[in-house]
Amino acid sequence: MTATLVYDPLIPTSLLIVVTIIALLGLILAILRGLNGWPLRGLAALVVLGALANPSYQQEDRAPLSDIVLLVEDQSASQRLGNRAGQSTEAADTLAAQIAARSNTEVRRVSVPDGAGDAGTELMTAIADALAEEPRARVAGILAISDGRVHDADLPLDLPAPMHLLMTGEETDWDRRLSVRNAPAFAIIGEPVTLTLRIDDLGAAPAGEDLAPLEISIDGEPAQTFRVPIGQDLELPITLPHGGRNVIRFSLPEAEGELTDRNNTALIQMNGVRDRLSVLLVSGEPHPGGRTWRNLLKSDSSVDLVHFTILRPPEKQDGVPVNELSLIAFPTRELFMEKIEDFDLIIFDRYQRRGILPSLYLDNVANYVRNGGAVLVAAGPDFAAADSIYRSPLGSVLPANPTARVIEEPYLPKVTDLGERHPVTTNMPDGGDWGRWLRQIDVSDPQGNVVMEGVDGRPLLVLNRVEEGRVALLASDHAWLWSRGYEGGGPQLELLRRLAHWMMKEPELEEEALTANADGQSMRITRRTLEATVPPVTVTAPDGSVIEVPLTENSAGVFEGTYQGPEIGLYRLDNGDQTAVIGLGPAAPREFVETIASADALNPLVSAQRGGVARVEEGLPRVRDVRVGRPAAGRGWIGITPRGAYETRDIRQTAILPGWLVLLLSAGLITAAWLREGRR
Repeated sequence: MTATLVYDPLIPTSLLIVVTIIALLGLILAILRGLNGWPLRGLAALVVLGALANPSYQQEDRAPLSDIVLLVEDQSASQRLGNRAGQSTEAADTLAAQIAARSNTEVRRVSVPDGAGDAGTELMTAIADALAEEPRARVAGILAISDGRVHDADLPLDLPAPMHLLMTGEETDWDRRLSVRNAPAFAIIGEPVTLTLRIDDLGAAPAGEDLAPLEISIDGEPAQTFRVPIGQDLELPITLPHGGRNVIRFSLPEAEGELTDRNNTALIQMNGVRDRLSVLLVSGEPHPGGRTWRNLLKSDSSVDLVHFTILRPPEKQDGVPVNELSLIAFPTRELFMEKIEDFDLIIFDRYQRRGILPSLYLDNVANYVRNGGAVLVAAGPDFAAADSIYRSPLGSVLPANPTARVIEEPYLPKVTDLGERHPVTTNMPDGGDWGRWLRQIDVSDPQGNVVMEGVDGRPLLVLNRVEEGRVALLASDHAWLWSRGYEGGGPQLELLRRLAHWMMKEPELEEEALTANADGQSMRITRRTLEATVPPVTVTAPDGSVIEVPLTENSAGVFEGTYQGPEIGLYRLDNGDQTAVIGLGPAAPREFVETIASADALNPLVSAQRGGVARVEEGLPRVRDVRVGRPAAGRGWIGITPRGAYETRDIRQTAILPGWLVLLLSAGLITAAWLREGRR
C-alpha cells in the first residue's frame, strides 16, 4: 500500500495562475488601503485557490511484478562446429538456474535456428520478436549465447536493458576456407573463362603451410588435383566442354585439426553458350524457298551465314566463262576441304550434282557428319532426279532413299505420333490448323525418326544421327508457302528454327535428355524421351546415399518429378543412359563463410548498452544488479537492471478540501473580515 498527494485542478493551470495573481493584487490593495481585515481576506483567498487546485490523498494497492531476463541461445549451423553445442547448452542451463534463483526474476529462453534459405543467423530478429511479446518495462537484461557470427547485426533495435554476449568457441580454433570471388553465369564454349579463387586459413592456423591441394571436376567427372598457394587470389582459366549447364566443383581435402570441411567445397553452375553459329547454305538453283532459308538464318544475329548459290547450271552454255558470272571466285575448295569443320550446319537447298562440287568435296561433307557435323537437305524435284545428291558420296549418311517419284498434289503436313514427343515438332503453334503444301518427294526406307508425314502418310521430315553427327531430310521444297500465308500459312519459322537448332545440338532441343532445376534444397527433375515410359531416376546424394525418384508424364515426351535434397552439395542423377549433375544450396553457405568465433558484429550494440563480452571457455560470469545508466559488465561479472515494475490493483482518493469545508472556511473568513473592518 502506497500513499501520495495528487493535484487535479478544476480549471486549467494557466487560468489558476491568473486567478492567483488577481487574488494577490487584491490582497496588496487591501494592505495599501490600511484595511485591518487583510489577513482574513488572504486566508479566504488561499482557501478558494486550494479548492481550485483540488488536492487529494491517493492510496494505491500495488502488486510487484518480476523482472524478465531474455536468455537467447544461438542454435544455427555454425554453433554445431567443434564443441560449441555443448558449451552453449551447459552455459544456458547454468545461467537459467542462476537467474531463476534470484528473487523476483524470471527467465525467457529464446532459440535462434538457421535463417530461411541462406539468411544465416538472425539473432537480432529473434530478440526483436521476443521483446514484442514482453512488457518493455519489465525487461532487465538480454544474455546472448552465440559464436558472434550474426548476420542481422545492423537491424535497428532499441533495447530496454543491457545486452551481453557469452561467446562460444575456443581460442585455438582454426579453419581453411575456399571461396570463389567471381564466377560468370555464362561462358562461351571452347573459350577459356577466368575464375578467381582464394584459399584462406582463418583463426589459429598452424604455421608452415603455404600450399594446399585443390581438386577440380566438371559434371561429376574424375577430379584433377593441383597444388595452389594459400592466402592469395588464384586466377584459374576454365574451358566449358559443352553447351547448357556445366557444374564445376572445387574442393579441398579436410586438413587435420580444422574446424569444419563444409567451406572446403564450392559449386559453380555456368551455362555454356556458342559465340557464333556458322552456317553454310548451298542453293542449287534460285526458287521461292531460297529466300525463306536466307531470311530465317539472317534474322538470327548469332548466326554467321555463308550462302553459296548456283545461278547458272553448266548445261546453259552461252559462251560466257563461268568465272565472269561472279564478282569474285567462290572459294569452294577452301570451304569444303580446309574450313568445313568450322561450320556448325550445312544446308543443301534443292542442290543436285552438276559437276560444280566434285565427289571428293561431298565425300568430305559425309566425313564431316560422321565426325560430329550436321547436314540438312531441303529436297525438291532434284532429289528424285538421276543426278540427285543422294547418288553421291553424301548419300551414305542421308536418312532416306528417293524413289524417283515427285508427287504434285495438295496435302496437309502432319506431325506423327513420334513427332508429338520430339522437341523439334512437339506443341507446334496452331495445332495442325495449317495451310497445305503442293509438292512432296517420295522417299523410302527412312532411318531414324519420322516426325512429320505428308501424302498418304509418306515420310516428310526425317531426323537421324550418324555416328557423332546429325542429318535431316525435308522431302519438300514448299515450306515457303506457310511464310506467304497460303491457305492461312503455318508455323514455318518456328519449325525451321527448331530444326536448325536441333541439328546444331542446342541442349533444350535434345530428344533424349535428363535435366534438373534447383530451388533451394528442392530440385525438379525433367526427363525428355521418345519412349512411352521411363524408369525412376536414381539420385546419388553427396554422402553417397542412393534414392529412386519416380517420374510422371506431364506432357508428350516429358516426364517430371521432384526431390527434396537433405543437404547442400553435388547430386548425381542417372536414368538409363542419361546422366546429369546438379548442385543444391548456395555455392558458399553463409553460415560457413566465417566460422571462427568473433564478437566484432555485436560489439557496437553491446557497447552502446554498456554491456560486456565474455568467453564461455574461460568460465561463466556472475550475474548481479546494477542501476540504470551504470556500467553493466566488469571482470568476472555481468549486470542486469532491476526495473521495479508493479501492477496497481486498487486506487482510493480522498479530497483534502471537500466542498462543504471550503464553503464553511471561505464564508467564515470573509464574514470575519467584514465584521472587523465594520467595527472600525
